[in-house]
Amino acid sequence: MRKHIAFAAGLAALLFSATANAENEEIVVTGSRIVDYESASIPNTVLVKRADFLITRVRVVCDTRDPGARINELKTTLRNMIRAAHSNGKISLAVTKDDIVSPFDETMIERAIQPDNKVETSVAYVIVKTPVTKDDTFDGAAARIEKFVKATPISGRTEILREARWDLTIVGPEQYRAALLKLIVDDAKQTATAFGPEYGSSVEGLQHPVEWYQSGPLDLSLFIRYALHTAPH
Repeated sequence: MRKHIAFAAGLAALLFSATANAENEEIVVTGSRIVDYESASIPNTVLVKRADFLITRVRVVCDTRDPGARINELKTTLRNMIRAAHSNGKISLAVTKDDIVSPFDETMIERAIQPDNKVETSVAYVIVKTPVTKDDTFDGAAARIEKFVKATPISGRTEILREARWDLTIVGPEQYRAALLKLIVDDAKQTATAFGPEYGSSVEGLQHPVEWYQSGPLDLSLFIRYALHTAPH
């Protein structure tokens, strides 16, 4: 299983987080807003951490000819998914909007179902996610999701089809600002010391948001884009 979460985009694939200020907001960090940067633009001072969740989108689709039966079969399957996730303990369901992740529950089933491009077919898209632990491998975390999808009871002609893409999420990236600032201060002190006691350092750009890039199959490197200047006192 080597479809590693857009990992082919390279270690310099970055995602702006200018709107990611809420401490508890869960954000897709390897999604449609990935942009390529030259590695030279990435500061040396980074904080490496595990992603909070591995996620993938599933297509819950039904082509039963009768419209009423088709919608009922979809609703039943979506309820089965919700119940199975609640009892699983390591799986949860969600939806995304503008790369922000929100929980999916029974109150959202009606709104989730929509006509598919194929005639006499309806579809709902749901995010399936699992928390990433310190001991997880990508294959192990992905297997939990795939096992859940295969084991969920379906109704009638409904199918649950996992899409190919895997993504990572992070909860409240700005909560790591203090830790990053400490690393930056330590780096500035060490740099000035290397030049001698008559030198000091100054830092610009600390008002910038926390950003990140994917530095491993389940790992992120967080940073603040800053400039370090060293000069004699």
